[in-house]
Amino acid sequence: MKNLEPWEAVIGLETHVQLNTKSKIFTSASTAFGDEPNTHIDPVVCGLPGTLPVLNKTVLEYAVKTSLALNLNVAEHCKFDRKQYFYPDLPKNYQISQFDEPLAENGWLEVEISEKDKETYLKKIGIERLHMEEDAGKLVHVGSDRLAGSKYSLVDYNRAGIALVEIVSKPDIRTGREASEYASEIRRTVRYLGVSDGNMQEGSLRCDVNISVRRGPNAPFGTKVEIKNMNSFSAIQKACEYEIERQIDVYENGGEIYQETRLWDEAKQLTKSMRLKEGSSDYRYFPDPDLGPIEISKEQKDKWLNELPELPSKKRQKYVKELGLSSYDSRVISDEVFMANFFEETVANGADPKLASNWITSDIVGYLKSNKQSFVDLKLSPNNLAEMINMISKKVISGKIAKEILPELIKDNISPQKVVEEKGLAMISDSESIVPIIEELIIEYPKEVKSFKEGKTKLLGFFVGQLMKKTKGKADPKLANQLITEKLKS
Repeated sequence: MKNLEPWEAVIGLETHVQLNTKSKIFTSASTAFGDEPNTHIDPVVCGLPGTLPVLNKTVLEYAVKTSLALNLNVAEHCKFDRKQYFYPDLPKNYQISQFDEPLAENGWLEVEISEKDKETYLKKIGIERLHMEEDAGKLVHVGSDRLAGSKYSLVDYNRAGIALVEIVSKPDIRTGREASEYASEIRRTVRYLGVSDGNMQEGSLRCDVNISVRRGPNAPFGTKVEIKNMNSFSAIQKACEYEIERQIDVYENGGEIYQETRLWDEAKQLTKSMRLKEGSSDYRYFPDPDLGPIEISKEQKDKWLNELPELPSKKRQKYVKELGLSSYDSRVISDEVFMANFFEETVANGADPKLASNWITSDIVGYLKSNKQSFVDLKLSPNNLAEMINMISKKVISGKIAKEILPELIKDNISPQKVVEEKGLAMISDSESIVPIIEELIIEYPKEVKSFKEGKTKLLGFFVGQLMKKTKGKADPKLANQLITEKLKS
């Protein structure tokens, strides 16, 4: 990205998180994903006359827990409002949301910004509010991927009425990378809480970016533009970077930025105008007459606070300060709650933290990806991984042998000690067993011995390789190097 001086970007994110409740926010209709269109609807979802919404109590619990995890102040009293929203994917012709009395306000989230060839830094990003609302349905445009060019459109109401929390950041973000990391940390947090799967491909987490540019940090805010249609964190970063440069170019060429909604075109890597942006007055909010006010007692809030798990930011700090991991390793390990828990249990079973981190993030993650599995599917127990790592440390087996038996351990979750004993894979770590094999090699490869003695010391690797081949990888590599060097120099 080009140098932006003297310009500065001002970015805020509106993040919609779908809560993974079994039923919708105001009705018992199912929230199952991927079923036949319009099979999870009922009179309440369709807004038929005489129907009354009833708040799903699990939605309130999940929303409050998310608010507390994001350091927000949860209101003792809040209410629902009707947002007049005339679109065909909202059968009631309004959305039940929260306007002037949201569930929670004034929080923050600290993110770690790490980029290649740049110094890593921490940034505290303010969160303006979190409120509850219902999702809209989905329009399917036939003959095109959007309304323009399509032959006709169909509507699927299965998603209508699914519970959302909308998290609105303060305009504290300054780069596309910060925006991407903020959204990533939101997803990590809701996954750790267990309130959402955060799956962007299925729409469980959606981010809209509000972005403007100004001439330096003391200048007034410019006209903001909203960007939609981003289904990955890399898309968020790229869309921000493109839009920042586009707005600067417009201003520097004497043009004007309009308050509008733009779409991110992933194929062309650019933003395109969709429509002029509505203001809050266009929605004509008013209190929903069918839903009473929500009161949250201090006792209930404290109970939910005590049920919060250790969050990823705390885990990262612990891994660096207490376990000695690098910042990079701590970020990778803490990215997924199941991976973090597996790592911690492996260390608790006596494994060296750094070795455990290496085996988990490299070999185990590699195996799971190649088999299209996740840590939820992992059969290998932390105890068996710790046993294997300790066998390497005690020189019972080599790292090479460990890599060979790992797939079997993952597949069947059997004791590595048992596998090594049954297959005779224990490492040869005594000189008496290794020296005779080295002497055989010296007789077998006289030319290579002569070349080594004449200065071609790289041939040491050749002899080590031949030794490993004869011992089927069971010789202690360090001892093998030492003994071969001594024999070749004698």
